[in-house]
Amino acid sequence: MIPYDIPQWIVLLWLFVLGSALGSFLNVCIYRIPQHEHLWRALRSLGTPPSACPFCKTLIAPYDNIPLLGWLNLRGRCRSCKHRISIRYPAIELLNGLLVAGLYWLEIPAGFSSMLSQSGVYAPWGPTGVHDSVWFSPQVILHWRYLYHLVLIEALVVATFIDFDLRIIPDGVTLPAMAVGLIGATTIGYVHLVPLWFQSPELLRNFFFLVPESLRGIFEWPAIPEWFATWPRLHGLFVSLAGIVVGGGSIWIVRIVGHWFFRREAMGFGDVMLVAMIGSFLGWQASLIVFFLAPACAMVVVLISLCFHRTREIPYGPYLALGTLLLLFGWQSIWPIAEPIFGLGPLLPFVGVFMVLMLIVTLAMVQGIKWILGIPLFPDDFYEEWTSGDQLFHFAGDLRHAEQVQKARTQSAWSGELAGKGQLQEQIWRGTAGSWQNPSQPHQYRSPQ
Repeated sequence: MIPYDIPQWIVLLWLFVLGSALGSFLNVCIYRIPQHEHLWRALRSLGTPPSACPFCKTLIAPYDNIPLLGWLNLRGRCRSCKHRISIRYPAIELLNGLLVAGLYWLEIPAGFSSMLSQSGVYAPWGPTGVHDSVWFSPQVILHWRYLYHLVLIEALVVATFIDFDLRIIPDGVTLPAMAVGLIGATTIGYVHLVPLWFQSPELLRNFFFLVPESLRGIFEWPAIPEWFATWPRLHGLFVSLAGIVVGGGSIWIVRIVGHWFFRREAMGFGDVMLVAMIGSFLGWQASLIVFFLAPACAMVVVLISLCFHRTREIPYGPYLALGTLLLLFGWQSIWPIAEPIFGLGPLLPFVGVFMVLMLIVTLAMVQGIKWILGIPLFPDDFYEEWTSGDQLFHFAGDLRHAEQVQKARTQSAWSGELAGKGQLQEQIWRGTAGSWQNPSQPHQYRSPQ
């Protein structure tokens, strides 16, 4: 139970309603954030203009904008023009409602009377709270951590659907959430899953045969440094910073090594920022677990997609988000498996170097097998360098330019059509953009929700 003897199912129901309302706002974020390159413009666009039908531009009435019920009441069509409204909008509202309520059930299963050890994300090395403080008691810390993780979940939902739609993850999603992760970890100090550093002395003794006897004293460290408890907020800051560096750095290494072997982008920079954002909330250990869970999540989808069409690129952000959800909701099963590895303490850098070497060897074997089978090692459309001569030839040989300009002058076109063909900026540079406005003064886009 929670205060005033309110049954927990009522609390979960209210959280579902709140999550559905937040899902309506997430629909706005998914639609508007990618339409602005600059971070501040993307964030400012979330408040204005009001939501409107993207087809007839009629403002959506407040009673039609009620999560789930509004779409059902309209039967999935605009009240004014009767154009069909995608079912994805209520689906995201439903999904987010379930996530908000499910996360509370996971982290605070017994309501306000829960102890830290009863949480679904409890770890023996985790935070304990301050028993003589009202704001940082173990029960309150549970709720702080729930709200903290909720911000991460909401950012993952937005990043997932933007990546599905456009194969990008804008900074307008990752950077604000990363700032919340860093500030929250520093301000509260007790929201981490596991500490910045810990080691198991018993486990390390099993590896002493690899270490000269004269150097074994170097590994005789305490299981957890004492200053973690003395300076909890400083410790929280370092946990978040380490998560950003290690989480983003792991994807960055794959990005570099993959480019070496395949001569194409193996990981987008948006994926680097997404894992760095995850690490800012969950710490460096959890971000590495997500790094290994995400490929397993993507494997099934890739195998199925290869049966229908051969595609080299997949949006990886959704699988990083799914791996994060699996980690949180399966924490009690996943962490006991990973804990002995991270308990190696000072031996962990050697494990990291070994994993990078294994990645290099694996990719080299893949390229070797492709060479033996006669499969091209690099994509046909790869060019080592785009020279100034190539640039001049590109513009000089554009014989279709006059026809395109004439077409632009005689009919109104949406700027996204030429932008999708890579021709919009050229038109603007030549001063023949016609009805399209200067990119420094972007359209005020209207969201369907």
